[in-house]
Amino acid sequence: MTAYSHRWTLDLPEEFGHADVTPQLAEVVAASGVRTGMLTVHLTGSTGAVTTIEYESGALADLGRALERLAPTRGDYAHNARWGDGNGFSHVRSALLKTGLAIPVIDGRLALGTWQQVVALNLDNRPRSRELVAVVVGEG
Repeated sequence: MTAYSHRWTLDLPEEFGHADVTPQLAEVVAASGVRTGMLTVHLTGSTGAVTTIEYESGALADLGRALERLAPTRGDYAHNARWGDGNGFSHVRSALLKTGLAIPVIDGRLALGTWQQVVALNLDNRPRSRELVAVVVGEG
């Protein structure tokens, strides 16, 4: 069994800053030498997320609108009352989307659909430098 890890940071704009991290994850898998196994990716922090979606402007706009309906930016949040930082919505959005996911590795490649990309999101109300951690485990 092989285990390989990699960390990197990504600067993202506020409130729905996003980046396709699929190419970086494919590089991590290639560097690991794993042919069959699992990749996990985690975005550190409580106001960001990592998910899969077709990385195109329409799907991203749809996701942004859905998040605004579920956890409105200008909503009434106990977190804001306690801390006064105005980012209660971003904590709720992060909890809904999650900060990590797992993707099978088959034949040395990520098992993703044709139009499925892995996307890192900054949901906070200010720009952030986000750390991503990827771990690949499996057989070479």
